[in-house]
Amino acid sequence: MGAIEEVYADLDTDVSEDEFREAVEQKVEQMGGLADEETAAMLIAHELNEGEVDTVADIEPGMDEVKFLAKVVSIGELRTFERDGEDEDGRVVNVEAADETGTVRLAFWDEQAASVAEGQLEEGQVLRIAGRPKDGYNGLEVSVDKAEPDEDAEIDVDLGEGSTVDALTMGQSDVNVRGIVLETDSIRTFDRDDGSEGKVSNFLLGDETGRVRVTMWDDRADRAEELDPGTAVEVVDGYVREREGDLELHVGDRGAVDEIDETVEFTPEADAIDAVEMDQVVDLAGVVRSADPKRTFDRDDGSEGQVRNIRVQDDTGDIRVALWGEKADKEIAPGDEVFVADAEIQDGWQDDLEASAGWQSTVVVLDENTGAGSAAPSPGGAGAGDDGGSDGSESAGLGAFTGDGDGGDDGGESDAGDAGGSGGADTGASTGSGAAGGAADGGAAAAAAEEVEFTGTVVQTGDPVILDDGQETMQVETEAALTLGQEVTARGAMVDDRLDADDVF
Repeated sequence: MGAIEEVYADLDTDVSEDEFREAVEQKVEQMGGLADEETAAMLIAHELNEGEVDTVADIEPGMDEVKFLAKVVSIGELRTFERDGEDEDGRVVNVEAADETGTVRLAFWDEQAASVAEGQLEEGQVLRIAGRPKDGYNGLEVSVDKAEPDEDAEIDVDLGEGSTVDALTMGQSDVNVRGIVLETDSIRTFDRDDGSEGKVSNFLLGDETGRVRVTMWDDRADRAEELDPGTAVEVVDGYVREREGDLELHVGDRGAVDEIDETVEFTPEADAIDAVEMDQVVDLAGVVRSADPKRTFDRDDGSEGQVRNIRVQDDTGDIRVALWGEKADKEIAPGDEVFVADAEIQDGWQDDLEASAGWQSTVVVLDENTGAGSAAPSPGGAGAGDDGGSDGSESAGLGAFTGDGDGGDDGGESDAGDAGGSGGADTGASTGSGAAGGAADGGAAAAAAEEVEFTGTVVQTGDPVILDDGQETMQVETEAALTLGQEVTARGAMVDDRLDADDVF
């Protein structure tokens, strides 16, 4: 066997041996005798192997050319378009292909597109592909130069298999994901470079593996106004993009968001409150122990802003959460179970840490997310509080977050005044009585008659006074003259979720 044959035998290429030999001879002639046949053959072999990637996940838009194996998952329709300065229309067919590491869109053009449309390509075929990758409108795309079936290769990808949130990867397209709508945002408009107006909206989708923000464009953006939290949906033909380090699932004119009639569970994975640190961005889940009234303020630019403070407790501790902008309008009451995603930990009142939930954050009242065909998202997949809700949900009680066992109904909503960003009104927690969150039915009268004692710092004066001991807040009825920051002990009976103090010292 000669040198050329030996080099060619080691190649994994679709170039014939005659074509290889011809290229070697041309290389020898080009180099003017500086390379013999063996050297020229090795140079040609290197050129043929250049661009070879092991997996779809290795493909990047900046590469000049790539060669890889992938299985055909789905085949799109033949589309025609006008080319500038040409009488003949162009043709294209988009094909979704995948291996075990990810998916990629293949664009077949003109004659190749016609062959695909005529049925010369089938779902389930494994192709050996050579093409030029780019960042297309719907994510990673490879413009195919050559594609041939490889009957010997095997790729373990199931056709028609839906994805899960945790399996999404950058560049995927034609993605189908089922989940539950956790929160929706309003529709926003913007001006494009061509002068046209675009529309965009978002909603948060959760499944048993995690959560992802879904971005809907133009005609699909109106879908946000039709979806309610708790609705089970399937995102069809979405594509994955990255925004500020996080993956997002986008829905364009080819995609859709369809309601489905089946159970979908969402289990929030939250950070322990007692472990959060300054400047972290965290996810929190817990019971709302107190909720202040909404406050408005004037920004430096003259516009009006709004904020509302709530205190959230899990089984490790509690923290004040500031809800900014539209989030301050959410119907949140003491006793609700909430999930707060992407909140930033900042310095709060009296140097305590607090969580700031701004435009980039998500606030979900878990017990709102019960609906036909969907399960209430909460830790362990259980329902968030028993309010006589729909089938498929199950009462987890306050103990789901606090570790205190089953909790009763909330003893009444707070009517505390503006605490200037402080902890606000407590839900009726009774130190020493063991009543966390108020007693239900006949037990309420017994709790009201029992004398309790509460020691804390004055975080609001007036009617009522609010005390905060670092773990709980308490509304106190008293005529004593107190000042902010003063540490006092109030003793008296609980009446309508307030401590009617006979003695303050």
